Amino acid sequence: MTNSQHIEAIQANIARVIKGKDAVVELAVIALLARGHLLIEDVPGVGKSTLAHSLARSLDCSFRRIQFTSDLLPSDILGISIFNQASGIFEFKPGPVFANIVLADEINRTTPKTQSSLLEAMNDAQISVDSHTHRLPQPFMVIATQNPVEHHGTFPLPESQLDRFLMRIRVGYPDLADEKAILERPQSLHPADELLPVVSVETVLDLQATVEKVRMDDSLMEYLLSIVAATRRCELLALGVSTRGAMALHNAAKSRALVRDRDYCLPDDIKALAPAVLSHRVMLAYSDGAGPRLDEAERVIQDLVETVPVPL
Repeated sequence: MTNSQHIEAIQANIARVIKGKDAVVELAVIALLARGHLLIEDVPGVGKSTLAHSLARSLDCSFRRIQFTSDLLPSDILGISIFNQASGIFEFKPGPVFANIVLADEINRTTPKTQSSLLEAMNDAQISVDSHTHRLPQPFMVIATQNPVEHHGTFPLPESQLDRFLMRIRVGYPDLADEKAILERPQSLHPADELLPVVSVETVLDLQATVEKVRMDDSLMEYLLSIVAATRRCELLALGVSTRGAMALHNAAKSRALVRDRDYCLPDDIKALAPAVLSHRVMLAYSDGAGPRLDEAERVIQDLVETVPVPL
């Protein structure tokens, strides 16, 4: 199978469960191939966790789900060293973060200390416990979910944590026809349980390596940097996009080009992804300190993109 056939197989498999959300499915695949992490922020019951399950089931790789709660400890995620009396040494027992796809369900329900335990894993694909470094399996992707309308018992993600996510997206409500199809499905099993893997771990790694070979013309690179610079000058934003944000948009645009069966980037790759990649990396000038509100930040980014001339 070709690269495009593998990608189409992943998307089609997920679409069997996530009805009528082809654009959302595409964004999830783009994040995976760009070696990025995905934050899904939406109201309860629209399929955030199901999307993560479906992506993991479509790949022949390991998957772990972590339910984030206020009493969750960093060791519950990373693992812990236990003294073995027989051998007389401490043995490391890996936590659930040691998986290819990790679902961090309701990530904003745990304390900042526990949230920060994921920073090294998401940034360097490794963790450090008791002065020892442990590499995480490849590919490695964190898919986190959070509810934007519930504030009691939650801890907003700080900017440093948000910045580790390649994209922040919403699933949205399905239309009536797709919702009817969902209701007609058997309810005894999790919807994703019916899915079988369609690509191997080796194929995913090959696709990720291919993304790095996608070409981006110098004029498009300057276009991307002009958008980033515009966020730093914008009066509506107290905090503009960092260099890590520029790198994220660069990688995501190349990944979208591959998903669209191209080995070169177009301006549309940058324009289409800018809101999802950049909106959670900025701070609104009138922010209440709870992090950028998704819809408002997206609107500001989208308006800024429209003001930057597109290279011909």
